Amino acid sequence: MPHLHPSDRLTSEDAVFLYSETKETPLHIGSVSIFDGPIPFRACVDYVQSRLPLIERYRQRIVVPPFNLGHPTWEDDADFDIRNHIHHARLKHGTEAELQALAGRVFSELMDRSRPLWDMTVVDGLIGGRSALLSRVHHCLVDGVSGVGLFNVMLDPNFKPPAEDHRAFHPRPVPGPEASIADALASSYSEMLTRFISAQAASLNIAEALVSNPTALHLDQVARFLPELLAPVDRLPFNKPCNGPRRVAWSEISIPEVSAIRAACGGTLNDVALTVVTGAVRRYAQHHGEAVKNRLLRLMVPVSLRRNGESNGLGNRVSLLPVSIPLDISDPIELLKAIHQRTEALKASRVADLIYLFATWMGATPVPVQALMGAFANLLPAPPFNLVCTNVPGPQLPLYLLGREMLTYYPYVPIGNGMGIGWAIQSYNRKLFFGLTADAEVAGDTGRLKRFFDQSFRELRQQAGIRATAPNRAGKMEKVRNSAVERVGLSALHKTETALHQLA
Repeated sequence: MPHLHPSDRLTSEDAVFLYSETKETPLHIGSVSIFDGPIPFRACVDYVQSRLPLIERYRQRIVVPPFNLGHPTWEDDADFDIRNHIHHARLKHGTEAELQALAGRVFSELMDRSRPLWDMTVVDGLIGGRSALLSRVHHCLVDGVSGVGLFNVMLDPNFKPPAEDHRAFHPRPVPGPEASIADALASSYSEMLTRFISAQAASLNIAEALVSNPTALHLDQVARFLPELLAPVDRLPFNKPCNGPRRVAWSEISIPEVSAIRAACGGTLNDVALTVVTGAVRRYAQHHGEAVKNRLLRLMVPVSLRRNGESNGLGNRVSLLPVSIPLDISDPIELLKAIHQRTEALKASRVADLIYLFATWMGATPVPVQALMGAFANLLPAPPFNLVCTNVPGPQLPLYLLGREMLTYYPYVPIGNGMGIGWAIQSYNRKLFFGLTADAEVAGDTGRLKRFFDQSFRELRQQAGIRATAPNRAGKMEKVRNSAVERVGLSALHKTETALHQLA
């Protein structure tokens, strides 16, 4: 009887993305990266194939046990063919708008669960001889932080690619139905006990924090914001059922400019990002004839629970902060201060820990119940948030694929359940790359939202008294960083990721 290791079975946090996925709500994350030259398709296929021994999950598919008696398992795909996972496309006109349209079509499609849940599309024909890489990974396999670690395995911080690894793949046999049922029952019972113990330990840790140093928890501020958090979500123009294809739009901001704004006005890197997003949403609501006075924008802000050194682990290790932000603050500096006050109070009061504790208790329920709850999640009469805004720290040194430098790292976040837009933020190489996802039927004017975003940042930068970064200076810094990465390699890459965690 083949033995199943505990790591082969999805956790409750991972499985929920399978249970709640529908045709209208594909739950994969992704990115669009533009490179400074052409990427030969055949060479790219061979190179990615050579990296697969480092990523076991990329050659495994999910197998659901009978009657959902346990969470699905990862099993080797005996029919694995990399040609099912790396595709090729060529743009006719080579414009960024054409690339965005292609990305929207790719991200709109459900992933085939009979195969490993990832794919890439190599895109040729961008203006200036550039190329692009569209990457998708199902959310049950990674969260944002582990997705960055996974992407770092595929790319390299050196101009010269590493030696290829062509070890033969010998898939393990899939357990039969009897073994699958027995293991599902045993693992389900084991996980339930583990989660009860984890929930009790987490409860004691939170209680200890409340008793030992209650003044540090900002409970008075949380109490002041509590009515905002408990009130029903005030729907905005994009809070409607999502049934259309996806559209994407992109923007980017210089991290040195964000750091200068922080130094002048206070707050964190993430606070600045939320300020710019909120300013864009306020303008968008007003454009659609919505009043903003005395109205709130409720953001779901994912919070990584990974410790230093865990960034490359697969799976999902996140909680969230429910941040309610007044939409009627037009002054960007005042808005930044209001956001910083709220996020600091929520973080100091261990709200993310409390939400994770609740999720841990939910994970102790029988697996068939979890699967049923996930299926009904999309039937909620109103969305619990207006939109998701996730910020993922990434490498601050340039990465390369087959000798071509990656110039952009536009992230993609899934949307659904009445949240017709979502913002993802990915830091890379001294820039913040913003990826907007929108449902074409709910918020088809993504270009307008992007313009509102850019306008919001320019206004914040101007009010803070910060000058825009000169492009030629950035180019000189790029040469310095390229030289540095040749000397220090991946260790510097990981240090800069840790530094970005601390900034956020």
